[in-house]
Amino acid sequence: MAVCMLAIASFIVVSTELAPIGMLSAIASSMGQNCGTTGLVVTLYAWLGAVSALVSVTTFSHLPRKPVVIVLMLLMAASNGIAAISEHFSVLLIARLAGAIAHGAFWAMAGTMGAQLVSDKYTGRATAIIFSGVSIASILGVPFINWISSTIGWRLSFLLLGALAIITAIILAFTLPAVSGTFRMGRKQFSAVLQIKQLRQVYLIATAAIIAHFAAFTYIEVFMAEEMAISANWIAICLFVFGIAGVAGNLLCGLFIDRYLKSILGAGLVLICGSLILLSAVLSHNPIMLMVLVFAWGLGVAILFVGIQAWVIRLAGYDNALPASAIYAAIFNGAVGIGAIIGAGIIDFGNMKMLYLIASLITLFSLFQLLISKTMHKPAQ
Repeated sequence: MAVCMLAIASFIVVSTELAPIGMLSAIASSMGQNCGTTGLVVTLYAWLGAVSALVSVTTFSHLPRKPVVIVLMLLMAASNGIAAISEHFSVLLIARLAGAIAHGAFWAMAGTMGAQLVSDKYTGRATAIIFSGVSIASILGVPFINWISSTIGWRLSFLLLGALAIITAIILAFTLPAVSGTFRMGRKQFSAVLQIKQLRQVYLIATAAIIAHFAAFTYIEVFMAEEMAISANWIAICLFVFGIAGVAGNLLCGLFIDRYLKSILGAGLVLICGSLILLSAVLSHNPIMLMVLVFAWGLGVAILFVGIQAWVIRLAGYDNALPASAIYAAIFNGAVGIGAIIGAGIIDFGNMKMLYLIASLITLFSLFQLLISKTMHKPAQ
């Protein structure tokens, strides 16, 4: 039950982060900003989340996990509530940044909490369940938010996310067992993690792949609407398909990740790379073809997210799991922001199809790094 509730919490956190992607045009129009400026609510959110992931570990890693997680969910609720009623772009941006603080701190701990709640034998499965919130956010989060934004308005989307965060905090108060904190983390612990060669390679693989994904995914609504000339209804359906694929990817990870980590992670990167290449080359505006490619992309991304987190925990070992996960959370959020900026730059100087081609090449680099890696199964000593 506790692991499932953490999955729901991760759904709220990720839906909040990705919400503007599904309604960027609506927010920009309402706030009198262009899409590039409005994209700051994604980029700055991601970067502050990266900083928060590192700072939170050094600040309250020694505290019991339960009250910390509950407070973070309430902060997320406040962020969404203020965003919903904001009349000025600056207020919206500040509200988003408050949510980013909670976001980074949550992900610094979430990956390791699964390992603390179950035996070592089921660590990979618990991680997959918690990270299923990422995929479910793609199913119910981004598509549903896109639909609400286009029919009722983007403000209601933030209000709903705020209400869900409050409900989740209340349920966590009754279902999450007491999980002790660790000793206070400092520079020494982070240094020890970064000295592990295999982990540095994992971080490199993650950085490149996540930058590539979010460079393309941040502008998927614009790509489908403008480049593919897909209707608003088909855009919502395609985003829904992306999320369904994500759930399928999580299920595959839950079944096989503890035994076949490298193989399944490699398959995920192949799916991402292949789908992005084909999207960059698609000449027809066939929504069925688009759905097939989006499904492959979503499947690969879910495998990537869960696989990297499981790999980090496996290599770091129990003593280094928290700082290693915090570094990964910081890399993840930083890469989201970098990807969004790279995507915007490529669009300004090229076109959407060029963006997807470049994203596929960056993913190919991650795949190459995975293939030459040697250590997958034995935790670092």
